[in-house]
Amino acid sequence: MFPSNPLTAATSIAEVLQTRAATRPDDLAFCWLVDGEQEGPRLTYRDLDSQARALAATLQDIVPPGERALLLYAPGLEFIPAFFGCLYAGVVPVPAYPPRLDRLAQSWQILSNIAADCRPQVVLTARNLAALCGGNNAIPYVGNLPWIATDALPPSEGTSWRERACHPDALAVLQYTSGSTAAPRGVRVTHRNLMHNQRMMHAALGPDGPGLGVSWLPLYHDMGLVGGVLQPVFHGTPCVLMSPLAFLQKPVRWLRAIARYGARTSGAPDFAYAWCADRIPVEERTELDLSAWAVAILGGEPINPRTLERFAAAFAPCGFCPVAFSPSGFRPGAFSSCYGLAEATLLVTAGPARVRTVSATALERGEIADAPYPGDSRSFVSCGTPWLDLRLAIVHPETLIRQPPGRVGEVWVASPSVADGYWGRADESEHTFRAFLRDTGDGPFLRTGDLGFLEDGELFITGRLKDLLVIRGRNHYPQDIEQTVQAAHPRLRAGCGAAFETAENGATLLVVVQEVERGPRTLDVRRLVGEVRQAVAERHDLHIHDLQLLEFGSIPKTSSGKIQRHLCRLGYEQGTLRRWEASP
Repeated sequence: MFPSNPLTAATSIAEVLQTRAATRPDDLAFCWLVDGEQEGPRLTYRDLDSQARALAATLQDIVPPGERALLLYAPGLEFIPAFFGCLYAGVVPVPAYPPRLDRLAQSWQILSNIAADCRPQVVLTARNLAALCGGNNAIPYVGNLPWIATDALPPSEGTSWRERACHPDALAVLQYTSGSTAAPRGVRVTHRNLMHNQRMMHAALGPDGPGLGVSWLPLYHDMGLVGGVLQPVFHGTPCVLMSPLAFLQKPVRWLRAIARYGARTSGAPDFAYAWCADRIPVEERTELDLSAWAVAILGGEPINPRTLERFAAAFAPCGFCPVAFSPSGFRPGAFSSCYGLAEATLLVTAGPARVRTVSATALERGEIADAPYPGDSRSFVSCGTPWLDLRLAIVHPETLIRQPPGRVGEVWVASPSVADGYWGRADESEHTFRAFLRDTGDGPFLRTGDLGFLEDGELFITGRLKDLLVIRGRNHYPQDIEQTVQAAHPRLRAGCGAAFETAENGATLLVVVQEVERGPRTLDVRRLVGEVRQAVAERHDLHIHDLQLLEFGSIPKTSSGKIQRHLCRLGYEQGTLRRWEASP
């Protein structure tokens, strides 16, 4: 059992690390699993603090406080001291998606867009990437900047570091959104935002804290950074890390690490649990002892109720029986579901993953009612309740008036965790971060762009406002149609389709693009399309105008695995999606 956190009054996460290094210098902070299997580099609090000081001393000589540094790292521990080194120097870290050799042009374009937006003064990276890319004039806004290989700096450099005061409302990190519904934006997260969100997590996890954790989530993403790196430092508990690719290539590596280290806490988006249930054979499950895994966190909405059932059934023989903490105490046998977004630093709600089944017909009208029979049903998983002083409101997105109980609306959030706004986007920040209820003047609130409802204090997310399909005056959630499509034929890949609207001659039409699983190309496409159209017609009373089959692994997704429906629609209209073709 770990003691309650004595650092809840700290003003910054950098202050927390310095205290850890001073009081528990030799305790393990992070361990890296090479290829997700072999134990590799380790960082104690002393190591992390000394490496952060060395970088901070270097940055203080070349980058003024408040300027930005682009963090560009392949999966590994090098990212972590670089992030803290920026905080120590008063420089704002900008975590960025590392370049992929198989998609190099696309990677450089994304990086160039981020750099053009925030104008960093320096690029921080590891030696191999600095040697490969530093000084490359072909990379706009990035190539000509100074590139610092942080893993080449000797710890002795830290002796010249000059500690500087940290104001709670100063910008701590510029966290770019995943871009699931629009172009990525830089979220201005302050030190106050970070620390309040850490205290919320501390409250939600209970007096024992997270214990030892395991994570494969990308460190440049808000869930991987705030939850997988900063939370363990805040709580003073170690975390075992691995590459996302190691998990995707062989998902049993994630569960093996949990079993090997007796991890108490680990979490991932819904798709990861489904991936394990589908891809880990029974003979590999027998070697796993998951009895220590007490807090299994589900994030990255939407959460499919079927995923919970399948994963629990598959791994119950391995001792998997999590508990979910709620204000009323621990609930055994429950996943801990969460809702969050970069604009709120990370966490908004957390609690037991309760399933609520409602009437699909009523839902089309924006109403919540009990399902009258199985054929008229839609199930949602609770995302838990707010913690500390966070407030939620369910608001009509057009009238800006709070919805009555039993109605769906846009989720609005008021909390010290809500960020300062978007970098360089004053008008958009005003609209998104400073919303007020029209009838009462209550606010300011963050408009999340997510649709949902509250029931008994629990939040349920039903979909994205921008993704909502309105056809013949009825509301349809794209994920419902996508699940129906994927269930209609075994060759259609789960979680890899997109449903969206297109217009033709003034009419709103339904289009679906869908990946095909690997396998023979002798598929009867005409029959498949007919079966899918019939399933959607019967289930949703909708006609699919066009069903386009796509190559395996080609559908646009964010770094956290969310379908980018706006890019799917753009690719469809421009004819740039990689279509799957059957053999003649």
